Amino acid sequence: MASVFTRIIAGDVPSYKIAENDFAYAFLDIRPLAKGHTLVVPKLEVDRLFDLPHAHYTALWDFAYHVAHAMEEVLHCNRVGVTVIGLEVPHAHIHLIPIRGEADMNFAMPKLQLEASEMQSIADKISTALLATAE
Repeated sequence: MASVFTRIIAGDVPSYKIAENDFAYAFLDIRPLAKGHTLVVPKLEVDRLFDLPHAHYTALWDFAYHVAHAMEEVLHCNRVGVTVIGLEVPHAHIHLIPIRGEADMNFAMPKLQLEASEMQSIADKISTALLATAE
């Protein structure tokens, strides 16, 4: 059975999409640690990040690089933190989290509850910044 991320990529499950390319798909985490918390997911469904073929692995990180730069342009943060945990969904993924300090990366913290309109606004701003850097 396809993972929820595969179903999101296919359009069967809605998401706050930021961007996609041939290898990866970026969208807002619906249980964010911070406004703009983004997931970057390979289109190839594998459970563990290091099980990706090398070309897919490097393409995923290259895509995450560009998404993180776009996030920094529109979100008020010191930097974008990166983590790979992958225990909740059996599909490799990278968390890009706008942070001000180390404590902002604590997954035991309560998750934010944002309105759909705010989530869409954040996704649109990051997407617009990403498109602007690609031109």
